[in-house]
Amino acid sequence: MKKTVLGLNLDYFIRAMIFSLIAMVSVFLPYTSAEGHTYSLLNAATTIAGTTEKSGLFVVVILSFVLSVVTGVVSLLAFKWTSVGIVRIWTILVAVQTAAYTILMFSTKIIMETSGIYSDFLNSHLGIGYWAGIISSFIALAFCMKMAGINRGYIILVIMGVIWVFPILWILLTALRAEQGYYVGYFFPHKLTLKNFTDLFSKQSVLPFGKWWVNTMVVALFSCVINTMIILGTSFTLSRTRFSGRKAFMNILMIIGMFPGFMSLIAVYNILKGLGMNQSLVALIVVSAAGAAMAYHISKGFFDTIPKAVDEAALIDGASRLQIFFRIILPLSKSIIVYTVLGNFLAAWSDYIFPSMLFGDKQSSYTVAVGLYWLTDFRRIDTYYTQFAAGAVVVAIPIVVLFVWLQRFYVEGLSGAVKG
Repeated sequence: MKKTVLGLNLDYFIRAMIFSLIAMVSVFLPYTSAEGHTYSLLNAATTIAGTTEKSGLFVVVILSFVLSVVTGVVSLLAFKWTSVGIVRIWTILVAVQTAAYTILMFSTKIIMETSGIYSDFLNSHLGIGYWAGIISSFIALAFCMKMAGINRGYIILVIMGVIWVFPILWILLTALRAEQGYYVGYFFPHKLTLKNFTDLFSKQSVLPFGKWWVNTMVVALFSCVINTMIILGTSFTLSRTRFSGRKAFMNILMIIGMFPGFMSLIAVYNILKGLGMNQSLVALIVVSAAGAAMAYHISKGFFDTIPKAVDEAALIDGASRLQIFFRIILPLSKSIIVYTVLGNFLAAWSDYIFPSMLFGDKQSSYTVAVGLYWLTDFRRIDTYYTQFAAGAVVVAIPIVVLFVWLQRFYVEGLSGAVKG
């Protein structure tokens, strides 16, 4: 049986204290080593504090040094007096210290170069002192959480969350970066600006981004409404009625749906060109609606869970099939409707392959996916890259709003288990 002191596991407490002390010692080990110069975290903090040119992030270096020392000292005090209050303070310090070391990974380059310590710093120049500090901090935090009875899986979730959020934060910072260019060699911009966003919608801009955004919204809204009605109508018919060839029809739709859509792009484009509909937004809506019925599987499965006794009771009362569909089935199927709406809106909003072939060089008909890709051409990427990032942020806003607003219904639609 493990020993406990004041409700805390002593074994985990001692292990956490040992790694906390290792993190304290690491501030005196080589933190960076490049261009023939080696600095410990202590040396780096004092050197940066004495320079005239400081990055706004230099406080992270000083904070990491102070936290490492203070956390190690508090761990010794907690071991001596074993006070619950001191242990809680120490645990908070360990968590903040771990966060500071993590931030250092992304900010050391700009801190060192802005302060003039190094001219061309890379994360590969981080020394054993940094890696010992961050690893021992994470291990100390894990033992602190184990000591307090907190699931250590939260650490993994936080790390995965940081990895997932990193590209989003990177594209957002790039959109706010005042310095132009595709590659700048640092993560945090030297200056922040909203000019990249205003330039997208400026009347003097050579990029008709506003037109692209409107084109995409029109296509997405019309495709969303039309496709949703086709899918729900097809699903209701296949779920509630029995007719000759029903099984064969379902099998044909399933087999056709297994083939990727881009296999028929050339044939579809030639048909549209023959009809004079190429390079038009109407063609996108028509082609999307033409294949919408093949996505009936999920909504049909949902309709199958609604008892047929409801339909039979309505038929006895004199209701038609159309009235049953609109007045009974749809009100009971809010979750699957939301799921279908979201899926069709996102598909039209982010579609690139077919619009890129359909519109060719007609920029006025571009959707945002085609327009943003056009900005990444090697002849334009260095000039328009920050505007490309700003456009990516603007494009993401409707999707984020939809998911935040309809998330609960979206999950219910996926499960297919909640009706009404």
